[in-house]
Amino acid sequence: MSDRKQVLVAEDSSVIQNLTKKVLQFQNYDIESARDGQQVLDMLKQKNYDIILMDINMPKMNGMECSKQIRSMDDEEKAQVPIIAISGNASNYTEEDFQKAGMDEYIPKPIDFDHLVEVVNKYARE
Repeated sequence: MSDRKQVLVAEDSSVIQNLTKKVLQFQNYDIESARDGQQVLDMLKQKNYDIILMDINMPKMNGMECSKQIRSMDDEEKAQVPIIAISGNASNYTEEDFQKAGMDEYIPKPIDFDHLVEVVNKYARE
């Protein structure tokens, strides 16, 4: 059994997904990915994650709605997983919008991968 932290990357861009995966695997995280909010919820029902990196603009269900649904889950451990918003359209949202959706922090695109690693380390190691 691995004691490596489990990270779920919710991102519809395969380029960003792959880059994020490689950077975080190098930091000894186990990474799984989802392409839309509904897939995130389906995966979360099957498994616990230590942190979720959540793109805001995804097909089927956006990151804001997905985060709200995670926060309302009956399973307290799943409902409290740290969620980090990732978006290139942050001007459409305020910090308060992210907080209301239940997100713990926000990372703008283009992603600064050094900052991403810092944020993931901060939440996954708590």
